[in-house]
Amino acid sequence: MVSTLARPGRKLAKRLLLLQACVVLATAILMVTTINVDWGISALIGGGIFVVANAAFALCAFLFSGARAAKLVVASFYSGEVLKILLTVVLFSVVYLYAEVELVPLKLTYLLVLGINILAPVLFINNNK
Repeated sequence: MVSTLARPGRKLAKRLLLLQACVVLATAILMVTTINVDWGISALIGGGIFVVANAAFALCAFLFSGARAAKLVVASFYSGEVLKILLTVVLFSVVYLYAEVELVPLKLTYLLVLGINILAPVLFINNNK
């Protein structure tokens, strides 16, 4: 059962993940049309790494809710952050080892989506009082 306190956070996380995925797709399409297909694929992979890792974190962060599960909430939050970092490292390692990608769009799109994550509080301000 989803706690009423966790519902707004889950909704916000879903909106943020959807926004990130849309920005990754738009960036990849823009790079395909303006530069070439290799840059678009690299941009898609770079942004996809961030979105997948962030989705894993969001899943772990909202695994538990409620005051009685406070220790579980904190533990799942920190384990989600560790999982996010490990997934990022593993996915970048796999891409560097086994895929022929362009590094500029790969890292540029990753940083672009990271910037969206940093600016998320500004993007989702709710002025309803």
